[in-house]
Amino acid sequence: MTCPYLEYHDEADGRQFDQPRAYCTAAERFVQPMRADICNDRYALEHEAHCEIYHEHAEVPEP
Repeated sequence: MTCPYLEYHDEADGRQFDQPRAYCTAAERFVQPMRADICNDRYALEHEAHCEIYHEHAEVPEP
């Protein structure tokens, strides 16, 4: 399952990107590729277990 706060944007502030970039709507900022791996639950990472931003905004108990 992908984080519900993850979006991909292909432009921002009047700039167009070659590839869409991961954007966290909870933190209101673009995120680094490794953070996007957590958001997408890749490589045995899970946003519900490994993302502090998700926990701050989803109000779920810490694992």
